[in-house]
Amino acid sequence: MTKGYDSHHDYINWVQKDADSRKRKIEDAIKKSFADYIEIREVEVIIFSTMSAIDLAKAISAVPIMLKSLLACCNIAGRAIERDLNIKNLNTYEPRFSEDQAKVIAGYIKPFLPTCLEINALSSLDRIYFIDKEIRKLKGRWEQNIKKALNRFSSLSFEKRKFEVEGEPFEIDVASPLVGEIKIGIDVKRIEARRDIHKRCDEIVNKANKLKSIFPNSKFGAVIYYPFPEEHINVQNRLRSTNIDSVVFASSSIESVKS
Repeated sequence: MTKGYDSHHDYINWVQKDADSRKRKIEDAIKKSFADYIEIREVEVIIFSTMSAIDLAKAISAVPIMLKSLLACCNIAGRAIERDLNIKNLNTYEPRFSEDQAKVIAGYIKPFLPTCLEINALSSLDRIYFIDKEIRKLKGRWEQNIKKALNRFSSLSFEKRKFEVEGEPFEIDVASPLVGEIKIGIDVKRIEARRDIHKRCDEIVNKANKLKSIFPNSKFGAVIYYPFPEEHINVQNRLRSTNIDSVVFASSSIESVKS
């Protein structure tokens, strides 16, 4: 990393002592709480402490798909790989890299690996992160469904658009027309927790204000996913603004989106 900026190694060093202390407390708590359900079994364990960085690189090169689980047990994400190692656009779930890059990655993560780890624990880590990724992907499709429905039922064409206000970039999830002055801008927002409602509503209002500051004759609307129907009226009240022309709600169902 450039001098004066922090690497992932720095972050780990800052929290290592507290993390180790918490690990011991959690293990003690688990043993006390589940004492009657604990069994000692023979399991397959990877001994990372006896493995060289070269051996680790060979393993990663031979079976790249396991990289995500190795990164997960080191608290390392793809962004850290890109930032610290300058390896860009690495898909950690289906990685593609050269042998030289595998060596660099192996040398980078080796100090962060635990002394040993059960195979089932390693694969379970991958499963947790994979499920999280797929759920986020499914949620992202909801926004796409909104756009598809608008293009299907409207005579206009809608697409994601960007605009600038005083040099600051903004993005409209669904806008029309596809080029030139934005005449209709629609913010598509998933709000899944009550505690997020104030922040998300402020974001919608701010985007409406920015859009109309540069396109005063445009229309601005919001399509919101908020799984508390009895509170929809409160959201509408928070979004009362001369710069917001319409607020509607939609659930996950296709029929709701169409409506």
